Amino acid sequence: MSAQITFYPVGNGDMTLLELEGNISVLIDCNIRGKADDADDDSARDVAQDLRDALNRDDDDRLYVDAMVLSHPDADHCAGLRNHFHLGAPDTWVKNDDKIVIREMWSSAIVFRRASKKGLVLNEDAKAWAKEARRRVKRFRDGLSPSDGNRISILGEDEDGKTDDLGDILIKVGENITAVNGDDSVALTARLIGPIPDSEVGEEDEDTFSKNNSSIILNFSIEADGEPLACKFLTGGDAEVEIWKAVWAREKDNNGVLEYDLLQAPHHCSWHSLSSDSWSQSDDPQIDDDAFSALSQALPGAKIISSSNPIEDNDVDPPCIGAKEAYEDIDNCSDFYCTEEYPEEDEPEPLIIEITDEGTSLGRKIAASTIGSVGIGATTSTPRDHGFK
Repeated sequence: MSAQITFYPVGNGDMTLLELEGNISVLIDCNIRGKADDADDDSARDVAQDLRDALNRDDDDRLYVDAMVLSHPDADHCAGLRNHFHLGAPDTWVKNDDKIVIREMWSSAIVFRRASKKGLVLNEDAKAWAKEARRRVKRFRDGLSPSDGNRISILGEDEDGKTDDLGDILIKVGENITAVNGDDSVALTARLIGPIPDSEVGEEDEDTFSKNNSSIILNFSIEADGEPLACKFLTGGDAEVEIWKAVWAREKDNNGVLEYDLLQAPHHCSWHSLSSDSWSQSDDPQIDDDAFSALSQALPGAKIISSSNPIEDNDVDPPCIGAKEAYEDIDNCSDFYCTEEYPEEDEPEPLIIEITDEGTSLGRKIAASTIGSVGIGATTSTPRDHGFK
């Protein structure tokens, strides 16, 4: 039985769907714009329909994702949330609206606290996510039983003991997530690497605790065909160079924590995830060795995905041609893809990575009902020993 990961073409934004054995779905971020919300706007692919086509329905005929991660609350990571996802108690779902139910939210308290402390303005979709997260946390604190559409996991401890009472729904940095929507038999493990706690990064840089640098960082170990580590997928929202330096300082001696078969280039292939220098304004911009080390732990045959606009040889950042060239130079990197260039820049389509016990390969669209029940294609990499379990 196989799995797949779909990267949707959403410009400089993220929207990634993991479909696992057992028909389990995990969505990372959303950036739904263009014709999905305006019939007269054909400037962007209708990724909302693509997503709906990939999802299953429950016994009440509701489309659902088993879990949804918001890496951080910028518009290009949560646009369309209110229009396309059901927020509120599950029994308030309206059939005519047919919105997608989020069975379990994976959310960070740190990023919202830091945003408030710095006076950062949240967009309306981000505010709606925060409100729904608070509703679900309150249910937990009130002792109500967990259920589909009410569950939440909080990723990362907040300061001053604010999350100390969250018990089983709190995942600390360095711990593994081993259940999705209350099901601990799922075919994945996810190591929580960030958000980086306040104590691990300095406050010299004004942007150290920005929304970008408070991004959730996860390394998923995905099972396929009985192979528990068929693919390791590292994703880190918009985390920039200071965060990856801190990650390397903590994890460089921890076997396998940062290894990957698949990397989502952070911040839409931005140079600022690799360097403190400006790509356009520095005469000789230099890559930070520690940040690069954190992001270059590629296993043989690794693939790197830039969820971004087309990458051109100019001064634009993100995406940045210099960052692309740096990623392509990583030892063991076999392929680099840009979502808005695949398969053609004029007509981008969802980019699918198939996962079997033999590794990963560029895939094709298949029906959601077949995930986890049939093999889905040839692979381009071979089985290997991975690190942490």
